[in-house]
Amino acid sequence: MVEINGKNSLAKKLPKIVKEIRNNPPSPVNYAYQKNISYSQMSIFRGCPHRWKLQYKDKIKRFTSSIHTVFGTAVHEAMQHYLDVAYEKSFAAADREINIQEYFQEAYIGEYQNQYKKNNDSHFSSAVEMREFFEDGVAILEWFKKKRSRYFSKKGTYLVGCEIPIVVAPNKMLNNVLYMGYLDVVTYHEATETFKIIDIKTSTNGWNDYAKKDENKQFQLLLYKQYFSEQYGIPLDKIEIEFFILKRKVLDPDDEKLMSPYQAYRVQQFVPPSGKIKLSRAKNAINDFINECFNSSGKIKEADYHKSPSKWNCNFCPYSKDKELCGAGEHFS
Repeated sequence: MVEINGKNSLAKKLPKIVKEIRNNPPSPVNYAYQKNISYSQMSIFRGCPHRWKLQYKDKIKRFTSSIHTVFGTAVHEAMQHYLDVAYEKSFAAADREINIQEYFQEAYIGEYQNQYKKNNDSHFSSAVEMREFFEDGVAILEWFKKKRSRYFSKKGTYLVGCEIPIVVAPNKMLNNVLYMGYLDVVTYHEATETFKIIDIKTSTNGWNDYAKKDENKQFQLLLYKQYFSEQYGIPLDKIEIEFFILKRKVLDPDDEKLMSPYQAYRVQQFVPPSGKIKLSRAKNAINDFINECFNSSGKIKEADYHKSPSKWNCNFCPYSKDKELCGAGEHFS
């Protein structure tokens, strides 16, 4: 267990503890007798149990990627690489050594090619759309490089890591069902002895109030906070969380429609409430999901996984218009 206060202060032992976290990842899931679940699984189940059944119980594969997911993956990779170099060396070194446009381009093309193969060597985006998203990504990353001191600093702050794995049993009575996730970015602030878990999101225009109030979105970081605490023995009050939202489209600073300077920013930060009540709701949600879907031996239950048709659910579901599997999406065409 990591001690935060007292003689074994985390601040005094930071290099050792950072090394501990980096060099001691959790044991991997043993798929011979363990099941892994994720935030995505829970989110899909809460939206439509029938879709979850088709995807995770029946294992009926459908192509679910899009130019949006390709773009998001590539931006993640570029941002994380930049931060890795910046914290290992310096931000000046990251600016000097990394051609952020070339790095992003390589990641973007590579991810598109990966998904192209998964889609039976078929394109799923037009050349015009691909160019638009590429130019948006370059604009985001160049803007971030210029403004990064607003968001990241090495002064008393250390990078714990990017893509830190979390593997925890949410239900201690059912320890063969494991929650698995990856933390995009984790930093540590020495003076306050506080960790920050940052989840990078890409968005067209940023999150409005409706998106910010969406409990399903909030649960992802709430669960990361809970399980990062459990995995490394860190007190919950020493862990902060933040959504770091990167916007593809912004207003020009001179646009007459500009109501706030933030509308011209490529970055939107959102800190969801994460007190005891919110954490309890997130833990209840994941436990309800486990109890409804898995029996005492950790196997998926034979149950009535009902459909939850809605315009939102069906428009984003790869099964909704397949009459044999579902067909509910025909009502929302």
